[in-house]
Amino acid sequence: MSSSSPSDSLPPLPENRTVLGVGGMGLDFLAAVSSYPKPDDKIRTTSLKVQGGGNASNALTCVARLGLSPRVISKVADDTQGRGILEELQADGVDTSFVVIAKEGNSPFSYIIVDNETNTRTCIFTPGYPPMIPDDLSPSSLSSALDGARLAYFDGRLHETALLVAQEATRRSIPILIDAERIREGLDDLLNLAEYAICSVKFPQAWTEAKSFPSALVSMLLKLPKLKFAIVTLGEDGCLMLERSVEEPPQTEEIDVDSLFEALKQRKDDSITIPTYISSPVTKLKASGIGTVSGRLFVGTAEKIPPSELVDTTGAGDSFIGAVIYAVCTNMPPEKMLPFAAQVAAACCRGLGARTSLPYRTDPLLAPFLWYILDPKNGKYATAHYKMPWRNQQFF
Repeated sequence: MSSSSPSDSLPPLPENRTVLGVGGMGLDFLAAVSSYPKPDDKIRTTSLKVQGGGNASNALTCVARLGLSPRVISKVADDTQGRGILEELQADGVDTSFVVIAKEGNSPFSYIIVDNETNTRTCIFTPGYPPMIPDDLSPSSLSSALDGARLAYFDGRLHETALLVAQEATRRSIPILIDAERIREGLDDLLNLAEYAICSVKFPQAWTEAKSFPSALVSMLLKLPKLKFAIVTLGEDGCLMLERSVEEPPQTEEIDVDSLFEALKQRKDDSITIPTYISSPVTKLKASGIGTVSGRLFVGTAEKIPPSELVDTTGAGDSFIGAVIYAVCTNMPPEKMLPFAAQVAAACCRGLGARTSLPYRTDPLLAPFLWYILDPKNGKYATAHYKMPWRNQQFF
């Protein structure tokens, strides 16, 4: 119980805050331009930045800034780029002692063109060489990397090594979170071991062949019996989450998941600019031609970022994943997790590159999302915004 403002103190961090990530790291060369060039054009940048990148590395940087203790398994070359990648991660508090360093070859890098006119970015990726293989990771390194881990996170790359780590994590009962950005070789094997999946806008329907986002999420939970929840990120439209229920809902009537999704969207208040959520009660959700699963459907909204503040969406999905990892490790319920992750992603979009504006746990903009009020009237969580009176409220 506290009567102080969230700006005065923060919720305690969990005792076990170690997260292991396996996946991509690289160097990003970001060039912002007034508009995307036409063939044979010669144009000037409006700004230029060189910084670390890669899905796993970005997400783990987010995890570190939020106060957890991430470790990463990946591979770079012993070149200038590789050394810069590792130094930047280390400066942010990411443990890189399990990164394999090749004596020859090249570290991964990307050219990213940020179009100021359309607020889009185009990535041109050059993989590292030689690629990481399971033999690069000794049994002792694998064991040490997983020791004490609260959660293991995989971005879908380095699939052979990732599967080796995931199988050992499963043997140790360490929960697994998968970034399902696109269909990749070996991703199915990782998903079969996962408790949590966060998907890009295109993945669920491509993977399940379902006709809609909600039906695709039902299909994923039916195909992947270990999965506790699946989220699909929808950019400025927020996200959609299906959480499996371990208890059967009291009613026997099945509800069409697509109809429920439309009904939840109708309840959104477009006048609210900060991230929030709308959810269903636990119910039997039916997807036509697919099946039925018991759970709750959540529609999460994104922050309405003023055009003057929106700089670059590079890394927004990675920061969302990093915030969800934090939420899982701190036992946030979905009502708390979705607005928090959306706020972290919105902060990321206010700077050029994936890490420039990635917030720290002490950022005042995050305080209202880290502290929540439990409404005694309905038992639901509400975000503790600064405009609300602080006294006589129960914070968690």
